[in-house]
Amino acid sequence: MRIETIDLNFLGAEEIIASFLLLGDGSAAIVETGPATCLDSLGDGLGEHGVSAEDVHQVFLTHIHLDHAGASGHLAELLPNATFYVHEVGVPHLVDPSKLWKSATRIYGERMEELWGEARPVPENRIEVLKGGEELEAADGILSAHYTPGHAYHHLAYLEPDSGALFAGDVAGIRLPGQSYVRPPTPPPEIDLEAWVRSIEEMRRISPQSLCPTHFGRFDDVERHLGELEQRLQSWVLFVGERIEAGAGREEIADDLRREGDAEMLAEGATPEESGRYDLAGDYPTLVDGLMRYVSRRRERASE
Repeated sequence: MRIETIDLNFLGAEEIIASFLLLGDGSAAIVETGPATCLDSLGDGLGEHGVSAEDVHQVFLTHIHLDHAGASGHLAELLPNATFYVHEVGVPHLVDPSKLWKSATRIYGERMEELWGEARPVPENRIEVLKGGEELEAADGILSAHYTPGHAYHHLAYLEPDSGALFAGDVAGIRLPGQSYVRPPTPPPEIDLEAWVRSIEEMRRISPQSLCPTHFGRFDDVERHLGELEQRLQSWVLFVGERIEAGAGREEIADDLRREGDAEMLAEGATPEESGRYDLAGDYPTLVDGLMRYVSRRRERASE
């Protein structure tokens, strides 16, 4: 199996959202569809590798957030032989994306169409339901599915055993090409620190040779990457909790976390411009919304 990265050119920006193309002798598979706004780039990427619509037999989704799976319904119409693989909790949102769309609108407001395009349903008979632990045919090879919640309850990561590549969606964080800095993607509503730490341990147990986060690319320094992600998740939760205790509001906390995060990013050798590129995959106000929700819910549970 050969693995190629297709740059979906999200909002005209390079190397923000990836779709991974798996190529066998007689068939192809895709990991992540990206949003519907990137359909042309995905189609161009398939064509550049000589892949026709009929060649794609599997579409693997790490989770159903619109930047990862928003084009699924369109692709169900365009790829006649493709089966869509997703965790069981995500299935209803592929079959009927209206609830997902409504939830995302609370976050992105009037920018929904600009960012994500139209979400169309995937016919239920085109969906393969996963729980994690399955070995799945893909492009003349196999992928193994691993349940990795934390960013989302229904998150899966997929290991290609021959190369050791782990297609990690968002659970391995945001890291852009040429950078070492890892930004945790923590949007509402499902951030769960404890589950995420367990998923990081699961990724260590799998022991991949490389991590392939959807945002963006392929990285070989697996242990360093996961260690940084785990440390930053822990520190961000503490930071946001302390700022809430001090009476700070959402905008103030987002500004404070940006200063904290950008200082760490610059210390790792990035340029100031990279912060804006990272924002395209996960901006601080949205990330703080998820962290504040998590901290508040954890405190509610502790007081019960």
